[in-house]
Parts: sequence; structure tokens; C-alpha cells
Amino acid sequence: MKKILLALFLLLMSYTSGQAAARQPDSLAIKIGQMLMIGFRGLDAHTEPTLEADIRARRIGGVVLFSYDAPSASPIRNIGSPEQLRRLTSELQNMSAIPLFISIDQEGGRINRLKPAYGFPPSVSAAHLGALDNADSTRLAAGSTAALLRQLNINMNLAPDVDLNSNPDNPVIGMLERSFSKDPDVVVRHARLFVDAFHEAGIIAVLKHFPGHGSSTKDTHKDFTDVTATWSRDELEPYRELIRQGYDDPVMTAHVFNAGLDSLYPATLSKAIVSNLLRGELGFRGVVISDDMQMRAISDRYGLEKAIRLAIDAGVDILLFGNNATDYDPQIAEKATHIIRKLVDEDAVPPERINQSYRRIMALKARTIYHCK
Repeated sequence: MKKILLALFLLLMSYTSGQAAARQPDSLAIKIGQMLMIGFRGLDAHTEPTLEADIRARRIGGVVLFSYDAPSASPIRNIGSPEQLRRLTSELQNMSAIPLFISIDQEGGRINRLKPAYGFPPSVSAAHLGALDNADSTRLAAGSTAALLRQLNINMNLAPDVDLNSNPDNPVIGMLERSFSKDPDVVVRHARLFVDAFHEAGIIAVLKHFPGHGSSTKDTHKDFTDVTATWSRDELEPYRELIRQGYDDPVMTAHVFNAGLDSLYPATLSKAIVSNLLRGELGFRGVVISDDMQMRAISDRYGLEKAIRLAIDAGVDILLFGNNATDYDPQIAEKATHIIRKLVDEDAVPPERINQSYRRIMALKARTIYHCK
């Protein structure tokens, strides 16, 4: 443990100061790798042949776990039982020289990777907790989730969802009971309880989906999603208030298009939304994670290289490739690494932009190191 802590500290300090980066073996490759979060197949760390190289050689910064493999319509992906999952997460961390973010979508209710069918306890939805509007009930649910994740060596939960339930018929938010409420104050109260419970257990929270997905009428997994006519600035209030209270864990972007905020690009690819609105107006200083870059709202309209370039330019720090949309690509980390390196070599992405993301990522890992390795 002390050796790992020292190595991580030295890496962080050397890159933050900018004094020793040139002396590190291919430091740019390490920085690029840390900007990638990858999904993979397998109940152990050795089923997918490219995974070990992604972790050991490409130095990817994180992985994301699923209970269902959508491309093959198979219920077998990464999760089979509590014991199996603990072995998997331990294997993954033992492969990595720099502690990994091991992430999961464990919101509760229908967005629930840790299912009773696999031996995990049942959970309740955000909508259920918001309707109860009882702090003790929410605190209990959040604490149970946090304790379970800690037992499983999962250190990042892609939750809570702070979308407003503006459209109850929304196919990906309202109808799945993912929102606490249409009232921003209710959303803030319950999200705060989840974040606090996660922190007490050493789990990193991730607010999503910025700048608001609750009013949409389509699913960004499947299609271009335009919220220009339905979105309101009230959807920013959970972020604004939680950031005002000191929230500095990650924020996940949405792939929604909003011409009122950016007439050209969806949020994940928009500098106006990520850098100007989230970081500028709202004052957020933490890590920004993209929603899955392989969702069709992005993949159907932008080539991989253009999408990566725009997302990095927008201010996204971690590019998430869940490998669980329409296709599965075991080479996605290698491809993304090559593209980012090429963009830097061609001056399409300034090296300092990579350094910014690396500093944020490593600061977050340093802050949560005891729960990462």
C-alpha cells in the first residue's frame, strides 16, 4: 500500500509541477490512458484478451461494469455473484500500476446492475425515495448502496441522477423512475444524502446528466435527442446548488442537443456547455466524464476521431466507452489512444489540454486512493 501511495504521489506531483514529465517513460501515453474508461466482457479479468494490455500497457484510468451485454443480448457480462465480482475487481486493481476507477451504474430501482438474481439485495428507485421525501429513508438506501459497493471494491458509482422529472413520459429518465422529483429542491436534498453516504464509504459520486436530460422525449442511446423546446434553466439548479455547497466529485455530460445553449453540438461535444456553462458560470473545478461515447446520439453523427477531438476541446476529462451499445469493440481503447496521440502530434489538441485533464484525474485519485487500491 505504501509503495502504491508513493508512486501515485510522485506521478501526481511530477506532472502537476511540470518538472519531471519529460523524464517519465512516455508520460504522454500515461496521461492519455488515464483519460479513458472502458467497458469489457468477462466474469474475470482474463476473458477479454485485450483488457490486460489496456490496463498494463495503455494505462487506462478506469473501467465500467455491466450486468447485461446489449450487443449480444446476453445476461452474462461482468457480474455473476458477490464473490465473483469481488475477485474480478481485485484482479483488475492488481493489474494496474495506477489505481483504477472501477465504476458502475447502481442508481437503484430499474437502473440496477447488482440485481437480486445475482445474489445482491434489492434496491429502490430515486422516484420512490423522492415521493416519500423522507431523509431517513433516503439515507438508509444510500448507505446500503455505498456499503455494498465498498464490499465489492467498486470505488465509483455513476450516480446520483439529478435530472428533473420534467417529462414523466421520458423513455430514459421519467419512465425508468430515475429522477427524484420535478422540484429542484427535492432533487438537491436527496442527491446530497446520496453523495454524503458515498463519501462516508469512500465511494466517488457522479452527478448526471449535465445540463439536464429530464425533459427529453428520446433516448440518446438510440437516437439524436433535441431538448431545445423542452429544456429549462431549472434543470441546472441541482448542479448549481450542489457545486455551491462544495461538491467536487465528477459530473457526467449528456448527449442531448440544445440549440439555446449551443447551436452546433450536443452537450458532451460542446465547449459552450462544458467549459463556459459548467466550469465558467457554475464554477465546477472537478472531473468531467462523458456519457458513453458509443451511444448513437454521438456515433451516428460523428466519426470517432471528430467526437474525441470535440469532447476533449469541450473540456471533458474522461471519455467513457462502455462497449455496450450497438457494437462491441475490444480494440476501442487502442483506437482511442492512437487518435488522441495523433491529435496532440498534429496540434489539433494542445498538450496542456491533456495535462489539465490528467491533473484533475490524478487529484481525484489521490484524494480517494485508499479506496482505489
